[in-house]
Amino acid sequence: MSHLRFHVRFPEDKVKEPIIYQIGREYNIVTNVRRADVRETTGWVDVELSGEIAEIERALDGLRKKGCVVDPIELNVVE
Repeated sequence: MSHLRFHVRFPEDKVKEPIIYQIGREYNIVTNVRRADVRETTGWVDVELSGEIAEIERALDGLRKKGCVVDPIELNVVE
């Protein structure tokens, strides 16, 4: 099982949707929110995704299809 961390930025029209919850349900991964800032029109989250690499990659593709911008982050950024 792998544990990878990502910085995810949400498009304005998706800020109020439970996107992190959705990807945890849609894919065989565990989501762990490490930091977040969500406001009326903007939002971002630093999230750790745990699971098989192929499934994490599928979840990342799913996030991108929902309009999110996903960037990997260094392991010690949110420790």
